[in-house]
Amino acid sequence: MDPVVIPILVAALVIVFLVASTVRIVPQARRYNIERFGRYRRTLQPGLNLVLPVADRINTKLDVREQVYSSDPRPVITEDNLVVNIDTVLYYQITDPRAAAYEVADYLQAIDQLTVTTLRNVIGSMDLEETLTSREEINSRLRAVLDDATGKWGIRVNRVEIKAIDPPHTIKEAMEKQMRAERDKRAAILHAEGERQAKILTAEGTKQKDILEAQGTQQAMILRADGEAKAVELVFQAVHRNNADPKILAYKYLETLPHLAKSDNNTFWVIPGELTEAVRTVTRAFGDEATAGPPRPAQPEEAADTDEAAHQPRIPQLDAGSTVSLDAAAAADEAGKQAAAAVSDAKAEAEAAKSPQVPHLGRTSDD
Repeated sequence: MDPVVIPILVAALVIVFLVASTVRIVPQARRYNIERFGRYRRTLQPGLNLVLPVADRINTKLDVREQVYSSDPRPVITEDNLVVNIDTVLYYQITDPRAAAYEVADYLQAIDQLTVTTLRNVIGSMDLEETLTSREEINSRLRAVLDDATGKWGIRVNRVEIKAIDPPHTIKEAMEKQMRAERDKRAAILHAEGERQAKILTAEGTKQKDILEAQGTQQAMILRADGEAKAVELVFQAVHRNNADPKILAYKYLETLPHLAKSDNNTFWVIPGELTEAVRTVTRAFGDEATAGPPRPAQPEEAADTDEAAHQPRIPQLDAGSTVSLDAAAAADEAGKQAAAAVSDAKAEAEAAKSPQVPHLGRTSDD
């Protein structure tokens, strides 16, 4: 080999090494701290950077993206002297690569220890119940302390979360029993409230039903009374318009009397005192008709009727206000029979008055 070629190759290799040592390519979201002769010089930004070969060297390579750090469970004593294990999750980001590399030796360890001490101070002023229900307050107090302490380290704490709070096993069992009792209590309350609402709704429905039925009955009674009043008014007008005779009214009264006790629910029937007066009125009516006409000889058929009427048993006369303790229908039939017997006696007396030769055998209702 030519002796001149060897120096040329060596010079080329040295040039290539120097060029490679001069150029530094930094990836995105990374920062490189450059030291020149052991002293911090500058921080390389993402992209192509030139440095002095041999004099400049890269001290630390930092990632400026947001990082997640999860700590191990640490025992913490509450205010009521219960030991609970708490582990946290930390979200942080490097904002100053120089401070993160030169202000603290190990920023992760520093953050972890600071988190533990701050957490013990915060939890030590709370009891177990407050610790379990005050996670937001604990997180905000941790973040305020860590953000203030890590600011000079070039690190920003974005978020601190408590991942788990583990009380002792006996406390867990007591909490489960308490939770079960509370749920049973709420279930009983809800069941009782449901029954109460159901009874209230049922009572309201019954009340509305009774009100509507009463209103319907009232309207029906009013309409029925109006109809009866109009019917009575029409009958009264017809009676006065036609100038009805008292004899006819007494006879119609006797016809209507048996219909008063047709109901099956009647156990006794009170015979009004007007019955005797009505019978007397009918008797006088037939008697007046008998005296008004001229006397005529009695026919054999009439004499036989008179004898038959005379031999019939006498119908007892009813006094005013008397009662018959019979069945309602039987009482009505008995009243009809008595009225018919009274009419028959009246007819017999009228016929006897017309025929003087026939002996008077019948008796009037006044005897």
